[in-house]
This record gives sequence, C-alpha cells and structure tokens, in this order.
Amino acid sequence: MTKSRIALEVCVDNAAGLAAAIAGGADRIELCSALPLGGLTPSPGFMAFAAKCSVPVYAMIRPRIGDFIFSEAEVDMMRRDIDVVRAAGLAGVVLGANSRSGALDEAALRILSTHAAGLGTTLHRAIDLAPSLLHGVDLGIDLKFERILSSGGRRTAPEGIDILVAMNDHARGRISIMPGSGVNAGSINALLSRLAVREVHGSCSADVIERDSKVIEFGFANARSRQTSLAEVSALRYALDQNIPVTTSASTI
Repeated sequence: MTKSRIALEVCVDNAAGLAAAIAGGADRIELCSALPLGGLTPSPGFMAFAAKCSVPVYAMIRPRIGDFIFSEAEVDMMRRDIDVVRAAGLAGVVLGANSRSGALDEAALRILSTHAAGLGTTLHRAIDLAPSLLHGVDLGIDLKFERILSSGGRRTAPEGIDILVAMNDHARGRISIMPGSGVNAGSINALLSRLAVREVHGSCSADVIERDSKVIEFGFANARSRQTSLAEVSALRYALDQNIPVTTSASTI
C-alpha cells in the first residue's frame, strides 16, 4: 500500500485551457471540443497537439450533442475516433452510451471498450442517466473500465453525494469512482468529508466576456462563455493537497 495525493483531472476544449490546466497542477486531462455542450470528440489536430503534454490525456469519444443513445453508424464512427486517439499517442478514451430504457448500453459499451484495448478507459456521465447507478458500477467493472465519472445521478456531485457514497461502497476498490460536476475549491472539502476517492474531475472554468461585438453579431461567439482558469485549477489543486492523502494500491492517474 502506498500513500498518494488525490489526482485532479481537468476537462479542456482548447489550447489555452490545456496550458492553464497543466500549469495549475492537473494530473490528467480530459480532452474535448464544445465543453458547454458536455464535451464532444476533439479534432485530430487537437489530439496530436495534446499528445505532447507532460500528463496523461484522455479524449472524449462522443460524436454529437444530445443524448447518448447511439446508432450502429454512430458506434462505428466512435470506433474510428478511437483509432485516431491511438494513432495520436494519447493515453486513453472517455466513453458512454445509453439504451432507450435509460440503462447503460452494454452492447455498445462492450464494442467500444474492446476496440479501445490497450488504452485507458473512463466511463462518463451517461451513467447518471441510468435508473440504477449501482448496476452501472457492476457493468463498468465487468468491462474493465479504470474509472467512472459521475455526479451521483444528480446535476452536480454535491447534490448526488449520497449516491456517490453508495457507488464507492459498492465498488469496494474494484473501480475508481471519480466525482465530477460542481467540483471546485469551494465544494471539495464537503465532498471529501464523506467520500474517500482517489481522483476528482473538474472544469475549473471562469466567465469570459467576448469584447468583439461584430464576432457576437455574426454568431461566431456568445457574449459570455466559460474558459479553463489557471486560478481555478490552482485553487482546487491546493484544496486537494490540504486533505489527507488516500491509501491505495492502485495508480491514481
């Protein structure tokens, strides 16, 4: 058994956010495009650029906005995107799929996780839409995912803390339960007072005001958006470092 600090994963969707996350102390990156929409598959160019990072990078594999009920054609697209991740030299992929009942789509996830053999795998918040999150934990273990990113079936992790605790207890160390959504320097102490985890996930973003009125007028940007913030990443990293390190026999990143 070894002592290790709680790992911080930060999701980013552009080069500036990537630089801010690493400078602020992120241990791992979730690479996306379109974070305001929950994150979509990043471009091949962004993947290749991020592959030069000093920390592991996992790419979101999600071909469109909306639900996580994917057709056969979309699953085939996701398989091809996994190939791009592997070719770029990234560390892993972030996957999720639901059936029409709301449960995790075991068939699609089995296809995708099998295709991702040799890469690290995270099961994302599609699990939060499922009727039974504990069943989702069992499926994640069966499919050999490294971790499950979840807000406990609620909009934010602080709201879903009771279910996150139940998921963590049910997992019994067989898979990492990584809280995400609403995780920041202001909420982390309350979460960790009840939840013994090896890693946490945050966007660590702050409001950015678009100053170019013509860019807004032409529809190229919103007047207000969110951007990964060095200060927010650093603050969460500092708050995590004030907590007693967890004891684990598994890697935290």
